[in-house]
Amino acid sequence: MIRVVLADDHTLVREGIKSLLELVPDIELVGEAADGEEAVTVASEKSPDVLLLDMRMPKGDGLFVVRELAARGELPKTLILTTFDDDEVALAAVRAGARGFLLKDVTLDRLVSAVRAIAAGKTLIQPALTERAQRELGAEPSPRPAHEPAEPAMTERELEVLRLLAAGYSNREIARALFVAEGTVKNHVSHILEKMGVRDRTRAVLKAADRGYL
Repeated sequence: MIRVVLADDHTLVREGIKSLLELVPDIELVGEAADGEEAVTVASEKSPDVLLLDMRMPKGDGLFVVRELAARGELPKTLILTTFDDDEVALAAVRAGARGFLLKDVTLDRLVSAVRAIAAGKTLIQPALTERAQRELGAEPSPRPAHEPAEPAMTERELEVLRLLAAGYSNREIARALFVAEGTVKNHVSHILEKMGVRDRTRAVLKAADRGYL
């Protein structure tokens, strides 16, 4: 069973998501919260596998919750539930330790897939949202500091892998999508991390969005 805590200040939203999750046999809702402070308390007490976290709440938003739990060493695998208006804050939450974010208007199948992916340790950065974030930050990629060496150019295949990473695909799923061996995908991911100068997939996706690759 995947144990989930849901934090959202809107009762109807919580009840709606709760009723949907109750239809899924391998997911159990073990706690709810209506504000940021309560979310920290419930997540700390219940130690869920996944925290479904609204970005906008009273008494501490989603970013506050992520930072507070991370500071305590108690941050579960966290999926931010957001709207198009929350791009930059959602990205900040991922930088602080959340595993990804998803639009609130997703279907049940998409939500369940996201919960399972996050529980399995994957990263989920919805491509449409990163595109929106890039537009908000400006049409051009962020300028690189003068002292920072230029990054090696990405190959077309590496860009394909990056986009699939951003969509939350595992190495095995990427291999199936691209009709290549899983070992080949692992090599591509290693090259991507090396070229971008980052140590994990989440930071690679965030930097790729910042550089305008996605």
